[in-house]
Amino acid sequence: MLSGTTTLIAHLGYPTHAFKAPMIYNPWFEKHQVDAVVVPMGVRAEDYRDFFPALFTMTNLRGALVTMPHKVTTTELVDELSRAAMVAGAANAVLRREDGRLVGDQFDGTGFVRGVLRKGFDPAGRRALVIGNGGVGSPIAASLAEAGVATLGLFDPGAGVTDRLSGRLREHFPELDVLTGSADPAGFDLVVNASPLGMSDDDPLPVDVSRLSPSTLVGDVVMHRVITPFLAAATARGCPVQVGADMLYEQIPAYLEFFGFGSATPDELRAVSRLDD
Repeated sequence: MLSGTTTLIAHLGYPTHAFKAPMIYNPWFEKHQVDAVVVPMGVRAEDYRDFFPALFTMTNLRGALVTMPHKVTTTELVDELSRAAMVAGAANAVLRREDGRLVGDQFDGTGFVRGVLRKGFDPAGRRALVIGNGGVGSPIAASLAEAGVATLGLFDPGAGVTDRLSGRLREHFPELDVLTGSADPAGFDLVVNASPLGMSDDDPLPVDVSRLSPSTLVGDVVMHRVITPFLAAATARGCPVQVGADMLYEQIPAYLEFFGFGSATPDELRAVSRLDD
């Protein structure tokens, strides 16, 4: 039963958003007898700027998980931003420190990088290509840069999206070799589809799979299906792959650490999860 001392984590999204986080966090809290709960809160974009500061007047609120369409706006409402959030141009987590200051961070990319590390792939010094440079691709690019990739290729058909991301990367990681304008995967050690391609069976593939080396690790962020057409084609090519759900279960331990709840392994989270994946 909730009380006035129960630690609350708000899960902020649009009213029609499918709130998945409580289905993973709350069973984990229950199992470990942590007096905390993630509470889904649907907020319309036009109400968000007024709602956000009012929310943080709650005395037992430790922070918030933030989903679309509020991630960009959140960067303007906090007192501090991590480097990953600054590069991504979006924040998906907010922590209230003991002094009341609000810190925004970004963990979408952290989850992806933790996933590839768990698979034995160290991005440091490697060449990575990120297809789709928007809401998911930007934080993945930021985290790959923080993980020490030597070369980062960026491609997105959206006007100006890649230019804005590449500019932020060059500002915060001046030693990084940033390439733009090509979706050719040849010569890359890691290729990531961070675009919506793969939602439907008749979508074109994000890259020419015949140009992939069989040693290239291929990742996808699409979560509504385990093996997307892109991952199926990459597997047929002989490439190791990372599925979209891996990113979700790898980022939650980082969130738990950020909010001061310790940590967990992806296997522990999957074991208690009430999601059907």
